Amino acid sequence: MATKTESVIGIRTVRKNEWVAGVVGGFIGSVLFGLIMQYVMPPPLLEVVIPAMYGIEGPALMAGWALHQFHGVVLGLTYVAIVQFEPLRSPARRLGGSIGLGIGYGILTTVFLAVLVMPIWLSVVGFPQAPPFPNISIPRTLVSLLGHIVYALPVAIAYALVAKD
Repeated sequence: MATKTESVIGIRTVRKNEWVAGVVGGFIGSVLFGLIMQYVMPPPLLEVVIPAMYGIEGPALMAGWALHQFHGVVLGLTYVAIVQFEPLRSPARRLGGSIGLGIGYGILTTVFLAVLVMPIWLSVVGFPQAPPFPNISIPRTLVSLLGHIVYALPVAIAYALVAKD
């Protein structure tokens, strides 16, 4: 006699206030990271490079800020979606765990987006000053890492504050 085993993945409904926390945390975090981009990182990242990803010729500082804020909100929502899976769900709902996850998310977004995706994207759109692939240079990559962590901490903390059981 054969036995049948089923695996069930538990899916829970994400509450509206959790999505809002991702949006608000993402917006706040991207303001903080944007200030680092504008005043610490070498130009023309915010005013030329970010707009160039969408075919906008710069300098276009307002477009750069708007697109950067859009990225921040989308990544905030992405964080909320990611932490719905075990083993991330429980630590994401605690303040201490959220800080660790925020640092991890900052590292992940740096490696995946700044180091891997951005140089490819800029090359595809024909940006003449696209960084090499992979986009690793010291100290720029370290400053980018710091900025992404500064971005991700408000996202993770905002989520933890509203997602408590």
